[in-house]
Amino acid sequence: MKRFVLTTIIFVFACVSVLQAGIFPFKIHEKTLDNGFKIIAIPLSNPGIVAYYSVVRTGSRDEYEEGHTGFAHFFEHMMFRGTKKFPSNVYDRITTEIGADTNAYTSDDITAYHLEFAKEDLEQVMDLESNRFQELDYKEQAFKTEAGAVFGEYLKSKMNPWRILYNNLYFTAFDKHTYKHTTLGFEKDIIAMPTMYEYSKSFFNRYYRPKNVVLMIVGDIVPEDVFKLAEKYYGKWEQGYVPPKITEEPEQQGPRAKKVDFKGRTLPMLAVAYKSLKFMPGSKDYVASNILGDIMFGFTSDLYSQLVLKEQKVQTLYGDFSMNRDPNLNTVIALVKKKEDVDYVKEEIEKTLQEYRTELMDKKKLDDLKSNLKYSFLMRLNSAARVAGSFTRFIALTGGIEAIDRYYLTLETITPEDIKAAAAKYFSDNRKTEILLLGE
Repeated sequence: MKRFVLTTIIFVFACVSVLQAGIFPFKIHEKTLDNGFKIIAIPLSNPGIVAYYSVVRTGSRDEYEEGHTGFAHFFEHMMFRGTKKFPSNVYDRITTEIGADTNAYTSDDITAYHLEFAKEDLEQVMDLESNRFQELDYKEQAFKTEAGAVFGEYLKSKMNPWRILYNNLYFTAFDKHTYKHTTLGFEKDIIAMPTMYEYSKSFFNRYYRPKNVVLMIVGDIVPEDVFKLAEKYYGKWEQGYVPPKITEEPEQQGPRAKKVDFKGRTLPMLAVAYKSLKFMPGSKDYVASNILGDIMFGFTSDLYSQLVLKEQKVQTLYGDFSMNRDPNLNTVIALVKKKEDVDYVKEEIEKTLQEYRTELMDKKKLDDLKSNLKYSFLMRLNSAARVAGSFTRFIALTGGIEAIDRYYLTLETITPEDIKAAAAKYFSDNRKTEILLLGE
């Protein structure tokens, strides 16, 4: 245990000194195959352990065709159905025998498949993963069965007030952009999904292509060996990526609000959201507006101290601020203990916003926050899986991990004046959507 702690401390201090120099904290090795498939290899001193992440740069955002929402999440399920070479039972048996921890997730801009295993099993895993990405095979009955499971998951989500809150928030805030629907999709589309077998094949063939997937392998590896294996197993993957035709969201013309009655028990839930910028790590406007979530509504914010700790009118308060390929939402969420306090909480949120729109924040407070954000990020990078997991969204947004360096270098330049300008510009009523969810 002492040796592990000492190793972690040395690792973190090394990362801190490197990042202060404006250089990414790890040696990054990249190669792009002739078919456009990019491999990122990051060797770490985690003896014997490898994390393997296949990052598909497709999420619910890419579901632009009317009547066909929910397919990005659906393929998170279908990818475990197997191939002719490795049927699902064989895939499961092999991953179990080698002790691989395997899972996947889907969100608005990404579908990620990840495994963690012993380094001697790298070639076996690459054989398995490359095969299912190139040769996924399922019959119509299996498709219908999985579509039924997805609908079951959706029905369960209807009993979750958080899901209902976010569904209504995005449906109300967006008119044209595909962020209007959340990851599970619209109910009518999920119900109709069992009839869309042929469409599902089209979705896979357009998006699961080498130019739209990035492979990141982190841990006890030799990059050149990784690249040779990648050439062997992914080199013949056929091109064919077709970018989605995303409609740009028109500029919002005024505030929006909706009250939602939830058929179940819950504390009052308040979401106050403002249209955000797309992810731009080199933009001071973007970074300043992004960190305002922590400044105004984070655990160390004055408002959190007031509403949660001192007055105890709010059970949960946090800022859910956007990091997306297209303009999305910067949202403050408050779980209010009593219905009669909702208006007061709204007023206090608005007072906080108005303070940052009109006054300069304390420079020391800003500098402390920047240091905390930087070192908190570094502290998460203490294993192969956590390194890979921390980088996947950056890959989904930009196709690489260079944006991490750009974001934190831009963060260092942010001043109180930048914070005030961003608050005034991007947290105006014309960009606002408010949802109040009340239980029975």
